Amino acid sequence: MAERYWENKTLAQMTAAEWEALCDGCGRCCVIKLEDEDSGSLHYTNVACRLLDLDRCRCTDYGRRSQRVPECMVLTAGDAETLAALPASCAYRRLAEGRKLAPWHPLLSGYAESVHAAGISVRGKVVAETYIHPDQLPEQVVYWITAED
Repeated sequence: MAERYWENKTLAQMTAAEWEALCDGCGRCCVIKLEDEDSGSLHYTNVACRLLDLDRCRCTDYGRRSQRVPECMVLTAGDAETLAALPASCAYRRLAEGRKLAPWHPLLSGYAESVHAAGISVRGKVVAETYIHPDQLPEQVVYWITAED
């Protein structure tokens, strides 16, 4: 991969490998979100998708995730609506909005654990959805993940 390719390419111009490398492994996109029916605003919970490995903050079945979890976000460069639903810290969203990668991003730090060391990831902060009844989700809303800066 070319060094700092994300500074010279749009999301649409990236190769599949470059695109995948942008994922910092925070797991924030894998938490269950609730949408306010009146305002349309998203509220993040501390409940993670059943496919998320809570320690590694990676999907346990990435290749088949959308078949196993139909509501899974499958990102594409041209999907502005989905990118806007990502947390403000997300590299895909940051680049789509013309912002730079955060200093803790593994592509900048050279260290895959930097996202965890910076406290950005969901490691140790979420529970698997298999432990929460859907009726309890409103009680699980958190404010340490936001869709806005």
